[in-house]
Amino acid sequence: MTYSIYLLMAAATVGCKETVAGAPSQVELDDVLEPVRHQFKQLIEDFLKKGVSPQAAFELEQQLSAASRELCRVGVEWAYNQVESKPVDLPQHVEFEAGPYTRLNHKTPQDVATLFGKIRLWRTGYRPTNKTGDPTIFPLAQQLGLVAGASPALAERAAYYQAEAGATQRRTLERLKQDHGVGWGVKKLREVVGHVAAAMTAERHEVQVEKLLQWLEQAWTSKGKHKPVLSIGRDGISFAVPIRKGTIYKVASAGTITVFDRRGKRLGTAYLAYMPESKQGTMSTQLTRLVEDVLRQLQRPLPRLCYVTDAGDNETAYHENVLRRMCHPRTGEKLEWIRVVDFYHASERVWKMAEALFGSGPAAKGWARRMLKLLKKPNGIRRVLNSASVLRGRHPLKRTTSAEFDKAYNYMRDRTRFMRYAAYERVGIPRGSGVTEAACKTIYTQRLKLSGMRWNKAGAQTILNLRVLLLSGVWIEAYLRVLKKVENVQVPPYELPSWERLKKAA
Repeated sequence: MTYSIYLLMAAATVGCKETVAGAPSQVELDDVLEPVRHQFKQLIEDFLKKGVSPQAAFELEQQLSAASRELCRVGVEWAYNQVESKPVDLPQHVEFEAGPYTRLNHKTPQDVATLFGKIRLWRTGYRPTNKTGDPTIFPLAQQLGLVAGASPALAERAAYYQAEAGATQRRTLERLKQDHGVGWGVKKLREVVGHVAAAMTAERHEVQVEKLLQWLEQAWTSKGKHKPVLSIGRDGISFAVPIRKGTIYKVASAGTITVFDRRGKRLGTAYLAYMPESKQGTMSTQLTRLVEDVLRQLQRPLPRLCYVTDAGDNETAYHENVLRRMCHPRTGEKLEWIRVVDFYHASERVWKMAEALFGSGPAAKGWARRMLKLLKKPNGIRRVLNSASVLRGRHPLKRTTSAEFDKAYNYMRDRTRFMRYAAYERVGIPRGSGVTEAACKTIYTQRLKLSGMRWNKAGAQTILNLRVLLLSGVWIEAYLRVLKKVENVQVPPYELPSWERLKKAA
């Protein structure tokens, strides 16, 4: 940063002068901003005098960027310090959470991190009248929605940076320093992000329901020959959980609810993700709740309902114990869910049988490829099984190879009714769980499985809660709901009677 920018910052501090009484002096907004405006003009004039070059253009934009941030910082600081009246104009006694508080006689400062850097906020405090040991309250800080000394805008950015793919604590802290002029440590970052994640997670369900309903409305008004499709998927991913003497691997879960339009185009997906737990009960509960609330609020006819997964234990149990028994939450009618075993997992079994029958040569590859094409045709699964059965009788297999063949063959035979891929394609139902498989990669691998990372369950779940909001496309909706629900502490004007002050204050 050049010397001129240092002069700019020094001049801008005129809006932060303190009086002997310990409160900001009354400075007009124009007086605060004028030095910064003058600096903008000076920077541009200096650029034109020096002549145009790539280096000069680079330096000009860097300098104007820094000046812009400083202009915003000074403006925000001035504005926030105009919100609250002088202490003598505020009620001396207020009630907060059923307890009496007494006003301090002087405003005290607090350093607040904003999008544009740190500012100094002067606010009036109230101490417990009965000296209960409770902390002093600052109504202005709560009115502004400060989170651990951070403004709502900066707190949202910090959480967003932590939720992005490839993020690390170090990268987030560097980004906050470079883009916002805020120097935090890991402890402060975790405190702010944890607070934001908890608040936004409380709003996740409602905003995901609203988003899914929007997609379903868009699907019904789209052009095409199929009914819209509401597709559920879930899958597991191995996750390292640290223990006292090492690491164990358990299965975390990812869930998806996807809307397809009349042409089979994916309009959007709502995501869920949870750290490992026995039988994945939280995932099942939240996934069911999300589906039921969408169907309860849906004003259109029912879309086609399908469940596309592999044939794992948890995935199968969810279909058998929940979806098959599910009734419409509004009408009570039994819902028809179309179960689809993911084509990719079926194709894996075809390749297993091919290797058992022919080894790893060209014959195995040729037969497997023909069978995969056949599998997508009407009655394809039975034709594939018939071909495999005939070849099994012609090719004597060793004991180990025979066991591998039988395992793959039985997998497909036992799930024949879930592998009608040609029929699924005719009505616009996806035959693959690519959305859910990709969810495991985008939610977990791209953020939680980077080199050298180790997580405890609570910390990992915090990031998962943020990532599913980000990937579901409901981030800003959830955060706006959080801001609207922040309790707005009102300190009444001093003209009001004392009884009214007690009722409306803090």
